[in-house]
Parts: sequence; structure tokens; C-alpha cells
Amino acid sequence: MSHPTRRFTAVVNPTAGGSTAAAALLKVARPLREAGAELETEYSRSLSHAQELARLAGERGRVVLAVGGDGIAGGIGGALSGTGTVLGLVPAGRGNDFARALGLPTDPADLARVLLHHDPRPVDTVEIESAVHHRTVVLGSVYAGVDALANRHANHAALLRGAASYYAGGLRAVATWRPARYHVTVDGEEHAHHGYTVVAANSPYYGSGRLIAPDARVDDGLLEVVMISHAPRRLFFALMRELRTGAHVNRLEVRVLRGREIRIEADRAVPYGADGEVEATLPVTARVLPGALSVLY
Repeated sequence: MSHPTRRFTAVVNPTAGGSTAAAALLKVARPLREAGAELETEYSRSLSHAQELARLAGERGRVVLAVGGDGIAGGIGGALSGTGTVLGLVPAGRGNDFARALGLPTDPADLARVLLHHDPRPVDTVEIESAVHHRTVVLGSVYAGVDALANRHANHAALLRGAASYYAGGLRAVATWRPARYHVTVDGEEHAHHGYTVVAANSPYYGSGRLIAPDARVDDGLLEVVMISHAPRRLFFALMRELRTGAHVNRLEVRVLRGREIRIEADRAVPYGADGEVEATLPVTARVLPGALSVLY
């Protein structure tokens, strides 16, 4: 179906990956305008400013393009969740994990065709509640443990880009990690867990293309809960390598559950993150909001 007269507002985070976001938008802007679509660009000063710009554009009936990585995609997607505004992604970050989950093309001309001609489809979002975040909505996953620590290191690794920063951050986090005792409640059922992490995943990917939850679907109304138990470090590193293919889920140390509402608690202040951005400590509750966001993919 053709929608050449779509009106787009691109929200760009100029600090994400330096000038990468602006460059990515330029490549997609040309085929959009050549097809007759209207495109305006807004530059955000912060994630909360980007969310505000997106909400205002949505109220004017425009399609919002989130230009950047998973942080801005999740932040804007969360802000538009439940509003009826249509979201498009122009991936330009380190991870681009949600764009990967949607199967979005990396070629700018192909991406422009998706944005111009595809009908919006509903995807699930994830509502997070904690002492720090009274109510935040994200797109990808909530992860509590060594991966949140690794992500924090990666975000502060100024000299490294992309997968390299995640890998270096992972090595540093694993080297210092003590297994935590978790208390995980999935749809009212309680589970004890001792180990490295608990991930409540809406999307199969996190951490720059790692296939943490191979069976996760963005439109099935469920979250995959992946729990990685305590194991010798060399086994954990073997398991980390398997995250590229999703083979880790076959290991005895990995348990996968499924549910709509997940509460994660621990015996100490374990860090958690979401969509590569949120930095806080447990406890946290993640709740799926089925079909709450319309996305072009």
C-alpha cells in the first residue's frame, strides 16, 4: 500500500554516536522527499526533550522517526506507547537491537521504502516500575545483573564503539561479579535464582546483536524471562560466545520462562538497565503492554 504523502518528524539525538545520527537521517531523507513525503527535523537536547518533541509531533498527526540507537528508540517508543502515534526507526546507534528485531533493512533506500509504503503494525511495549522509575515504558528488554554492569561500563567507554565497547564492558563486569541471590516472580509464581542475570525480554536481541532470548517476539503479548545461573567463569565466557547464535538456551545453566508481569528482586543492590539506557538498582517490575505501539516495519 502506498503512502507517499506521509508527514514525518525526525527526532535526532545529536550526541548519539557523534554525527552518526544526522548522517543516517540525511541518507534516508533524500528518498523520502523524492517520493513526495514531508520531513521536518528536530534536534533533542536530552532523552526527556526527545520524548517531549515526539509527543508534540504525534499530537499534530505526524509520523515520528526516532533517529539514533536503542536508547532513543526505546525512549521515544516508550513515550508514544498508548498514544496512537506511528513510530518509524532510523537506526544510527551502537546496538540498534530493536531495529534488528523488527528486521528493518540497513540500506537507506530500502528503509525509506518501508517508511513510505508499509502499514503500521502493533508491537508490545514494556512498562517498568521501581523506586527510581515510577513508570517508564521501553521497547526491548529489562536486564538485571552482570549485563547491566557491562552496559554501564560500555556507556562510559569513550574510546570504543559498537560491539567492541560491549565486549570490553562485559569482560570488566564478569571479572568483578559476585553471583546474586534473586527472587523472581512470573505472573504470581515465585522462583529462586542464584547467578549472573535475569532478563525480561520483549525483543530477542540486546547488547549489540546478542541473541539473548531467541524465542521472544515483539507482538505476542509475552515477555521471555532468561535466567543465567552461577557457573565457573570459563563456562560463562563460553556461554557469552553462544549469545551470538542463541545456543546458550540449551545449557543447563540457562532457564527460560514466559509471562506478562515479572518482578525481579535480589539480596543486594543489583543494577538493572533497559534499552541500553536506564541505570538503577533492583527491585523492579516489568509488565508487557500488548500492541501498545504502532511501528512501521
